[in-house]
Amino acid sequence: MVVIVVDLWTKYEVIGNMTLSESIEVLPFFNLTYVRNYGAAFSFLHDASGWQRWFFTAIAVSISAVILWWLKQAGKQQRLLPVAFCFILGGAIGNVYDRLVHGYVIDFLDFYVGQWHWPAFNIADSAIFIGAALLIIDMLTSKNGKKSSLDDNSGVK
Repeated sequence: MVVIVVDLWTKYEVIGNMTLSESIEVLPFFNLTYVRNYGAAFSFLHDASGWQRWFFTAIAVSISAVILWWLKQAGKQQRLLPVAFCFILGGAIGNVYDRLVHGYVIDFLDFYVGQWHWPAFNIADSAIFIGAALLIIDMLTSKNGKKSSLDDNSGVK
């Protein structure tokens, strides 16, 4: 829930205080730049005819349902796994909200080196990345080293 609130708050601050494509230098390698992403990661399919909005929404909703099921299956002894899932779920919901309400995802975090800019992203994208990293850490640090804690607790082998 915290991820969703922070994500939506930051996006509304950006659209309320910046014009589209406006860029504010924060550090020599970081700008706040208001852009609209009609596609997925790295603007994949951004120039499609509009079907991608519903396609990416359906994927995110489906993945969210699976994550909710996995969260229910996680054992009480698990600490890292539910946190990872919550980061991913919060990020997915934040971006689904944008797609449903605006028709695009609001991005604004712009990191760069010289003239090379990483594709802009947002708090939801960051949360998804952090959640995925935590899942990998959980997998690598599981008890027996062969099964992730998801496998140990979900009945999925």
